[in-house]
Amino acid sequence: MRRRIAVSETASPVGSVFKAEGVTKVYGTGRAAVHALRGVSLDIPEGDLVVLLGPSGSGKSTFLNIVGGLDRATEGRVLFRDTDLTALSDARLTDYRRRHVGFVFQFYNLIPSLTAEENVELVTEIAEDPMTPAEALDLVGLAKRRTHFPAELSGGEQQRVAIARAVAKRPTVLFCDEPTGALDSQTGVEVLKVLRDVNQTLGASVLLITHAAATAAMADQVIRFSDGQVASVEHNETKVDPSQISW
Repeated sequence: MRRRIAVSETASPVGSVFKAEGVTKVYGTGRAAVHALRGVSLDIPEGDLVVLLGPSGSGKSTFLNIVGGLDRATEGRVLFRDTDLTALSDARLTDYRRRHVGFVFQFYNLIPSLTAEENVELVTEIAEDPMTPAEALDLVGLAKRRTHFPAELSGGEQQRVAIARAVAKRPTVLFCDEPTGALDSQTGVEVLKVLRDVNQTLGASVLLITHAAATAAMADQVIRFSDGQVASVEHNETKVDPSQISW
């Protein structure tokens, strides 16, 4: 069951991990200007698993890049807890990403010449309080594949290594941009199970972009983007197990 919230409402849940206020993003100037975001305002509760839906060009990836500290808003404000990300210097944004943020993308970006364990170890060497690579790989169900190279792993296994690499530093927030986009449905469900487990085991807030609308059923909150704006925000009162999702 989902409860739809009108976009005009301004309720602020206690314990927000992110709060966006009137965020706009414009690329270019004049007639060539592209308005990727048009006044987005959102509250995202701490610890939620959030699915962001919308067609290509709707603004969801731009929003993810801004709250992830990879890009800056043209106007508006983004708060991470009590920190105004839009006011941070480049150096402090880098520190924010290093200390608090994990990224998982559609393409795994593993280093072919390194084993699964060594790929994860790259992150643990720069984190403040990391898991061991073995712990991170065990969390994603790959303890027995840690000495294998990417070419020896399936697509789903490579994506799970990428997730292990992202969560090994114990991030506050895990951003996932189409993590199942290059996978078949069955393998994609396995990856969704891992993301659910990371959310529940580590308590990390998970923001997941996907074109697979069925994925919305496993989320705490579903945010739909359209033409650079938030079309709706829905809360699932009853969540579906990833094993029941197909697309």
